[in-house]
Amino acid sequence: MHVQRVLQARRVHLTEVERAILERSIDSVITRGPRETLIDQGETVNFSVLLLEGLMSRHVDDFDGCRQMVALQVPGDFVDLHAYPLKTLDHDVATLTAVRLAIVPHAALSDIQHNQPELARKLWFLTLLDAAMHRKWIYRLGRLKAAARIAHFLCETVVRLAAVGLSDGRQFHLPLTQFDLGEICGMTSVHVNRVLRELREAGLCTFRNQQVEIHDWHGLAKAGAFEPGYLYLDDATTHRFSGAHIEEGCVCKSSA
Repeated sequence: MHVQRVLQARRVHLTEVERAILERSIDSVITRGPRETLIDQGETVNFSVLLLEGLMSRHVDDFDGCRQMVALQVPGDFVDLHAYPLKTLDHDVATLTAVRLAIVPHAALSDIQHNQPELARKLWFLTLLDAAMHRKWIYRLGRLKAAARIAHFLCETVVRLAAVGLSDGRQFHLPLTQFDLGEICGMTSVHVNRVLRELREAGLCTFRNQQVEIHDWHGLAKAGAFEPGYLYLDDATTHRFSGAHIEEGCVCKSSA
């Protein structure tokens, strides 16, 4: 089944019947290579994409062609479910790694909306979850200092991957460059390198060879002012990643 990770370990769950209906709504499964644009800003679309394997991004380019990432998508995410009512996107959708994607035509989503209102409500929950993460990304960029931004992003990512069974909560594969991290956290790659070194020297985490290892979860969560409530996880997963007694600030030296 392709939809087993949809709403996995979330406060809202799909029933087996709903999973079967969503599975039948998939028109095709495709693969794409890394660093490919799937949907361009302003392009009219008549389908939405469920990410099965790999990582994707949503990003906005400025007039100089520099990119600001506005979302990282992990397996189990509907990358662009909001395209169903909008029909065009105000940002680009691209792959970060090689990916497998399930294509769900908007006609199938219309059928779900009209005939399966409870399932439609749960898909709406997914778009609201995206909005909650967007708000937290704005907070991270606007209010946190450099080291806290990266700490918060790493905490968020490990929790999201753990929720879909792709991390043990202590280490995970993160095939991003320091330049990518800079585009996510609003920093130069040089600054990212310095912050990662500070996090490592503080005994919080190590990011090496596309692998993140968290040495001190509570310390990293405190450094990033991270609490998982905005991810709307189920009680067991929330409890697992809560309780860091967080206060803003960072044990690291970086303050820019």
